[in-house]
Amino acid sequence: MTVLDILSLVWFAGTLGLFEIALRIERLAARSLTASVQEQRRRWIANMAKREQRQYDAILMSNLTQSLAFFASTSVLGIGGLAAILGYGDQAQQLLEQIPYVARATPAVWEIKILFLMGILIYAFFKFAWAFRLSHYTVITFGAMPASDHPDTLERARYVEQIADLLGLVGDHANAGLRSFYYAFAAIAWFFHPLLFIASATLVTLVLLRREFLSRASRILRKVHAPG
Repeated sequence: MTVLDILSLVWFAGTLGLFEIALRIERLAARSLTASVQEQRRRWIANMAKREQRQYDAILMSNLTQSLAFFASTSVLGIGGLAAILGYGDQAQQLLEQIPYVARATPAVWEIKILFLMGILIYAFFKFAWAFRLSHYTVITFGAMPASDHPDTLERARYVEQIADLLGLVGDHANAGLRSFYYAFAAIAWFFHPLLFIASATLVTLVLLRREFLSRASRILRKVHAPG
């Protein structure tokens, strides 16, 4: 690997760290799209606890679970495809390098690039799989919630907090999996040139930061749960 290849990997890790730090700064996190959506989850579960009929809420939770299973399956397909490319070795490398502007690399560097891309998708799979598992725990807790006319309102309030927190965890892991897909597209640029990889990773991070803090969706949801 060249110095530029190593620099591009360090830059990639730095952009990931920048986004994670932004999500953990208290003032920024409070204005994030993630925080706004979590507030809506709490409102949803609080309103659901007051309803006698909760069939529609169960349907919504079922839809969330199905979408997670779809993304987990998509990750597995991507991993399988890359494993097949890795198995073809020199033939796959020669075929890809026929594409204009694709940088030539030694077989070892070629395999590192494929394994790096596989690693991103494996990480995405584990995130989606764990979110899928957490969604099952959420549904179980949802089914155990006391009825709307239950005399112990404190117990019902505890269930509201538990379900909302579990849904928040589901959302966090699902979002991490989706971000992995974005960064996987950025990693594809490494096959063309390390500088293009750096530019793509930067662009993906800027897009994610904008959507999290400056998008129209984040502004709308902040208005929804703003006091007064």
